Amino acid sequence: MASRGVEVGAREPGRAGGGWEARKRRVPYWLMAPSGIYLLIFLIVPLGILIFTSLQSGGAFSGAFTFTWNFANYTDQVAQYQEQLIRSVVFAGLTTVFALLLAYPMTYWIAFYGGRWKSSILLLILLPFFVSFVIRTIQWKFLLGDNGLIFGPLKDLGLLPDNFRVLATPFAVVAGMTYNYLPFTALPLYVALERIDKRLVEAAKDLYSSRSQAFRYVVWPLSLPGVFAAFLLTFVPATGDYVNASVLGGTNTTMIGNIIQEKFLQELNYPEAAALSVMLMLVMLVLATVYAKALGTEDSALAAGATGG
Repeated sequence: MASRGVEVGAREPGRAGGGWEARKRRVPYWLMAPSGIYLLIFLIVPLGILIFTSLQSGGAFSGAFTFTWNFANYTDQVAQYQEQLIRSVVFAGLTTVFALLLAYPMTYWIAFYGGRWKSSILLLILLPFFVSFVIRTIQWKFLLGDNGLIFGPLKDLGLLPDNFRVLATPFAVVAGMTYNYLPFTALPLYVALERIDKRLVEAAKDLYSSRSQAFRYVVWPLSLPGVFAAFLLTFVPATGDYVNASVLGGTNTTMIGNIIQEKFLQELNYPEAAALSVMLMLVMLVLATVYAKALGTEDSALAAGATGG
């Protein structure tokens, strides 16, 4: 009896320890549950509804929409609005490139030479966010107007012809998008550059590397995760943008976002609008995947993590 009591007593700690280990293994899942539920409700379910809607047929004015596996919505819309889809990708690509060219030198200087003024300079970058997106775009319309603050005085001085105009051109749309999405590009770049150990740059210089070589072989590879994040945060919303094209553009600058907005809110043609939205998401997903493979962000992220460790 005594030996049995000893055996039972010896098993109790093991049982308790096993229960603790099981609860410990469940902790990450409990921590992930709120975000998982949020993504399920506000991402997965709406995406499923969007795909379901894109396969419907009918009309809002002819009765109701019915689910008929109508894949023709995809082929017809792509064939009809192929030009606007390509234009949206091109405009978004130009916006991303220009924003990267403007933001990278700026954030590089802040991260390496900003000193105690880093927070103040970052605040200046974020200041446009305190003003509505639409209001900022309308202000650009005043600036780029035919007789606006910039071109009006130049025309009065005879430096520009009277028929010179920038509004309703691709330049105006891309310029407005670059301005509006520049903070989205700058912030992830700054975070990536700020995390780089400055001693690595000093070590490269100690090994007789020039400034350009230290940047090429040390700073640039370690900042690639930030470049990729900046690409996603700029290219993805810029591809579906319709405000800049509506305010600053014309009939020859219509983007796919304008078509989707018109079909959803004016024509009430939900299946065709949903099909265009799904196609736009697929195009952005493919381009982002190709960009990630070409940039090699996984290797650079691992290198940055190994260096930080």
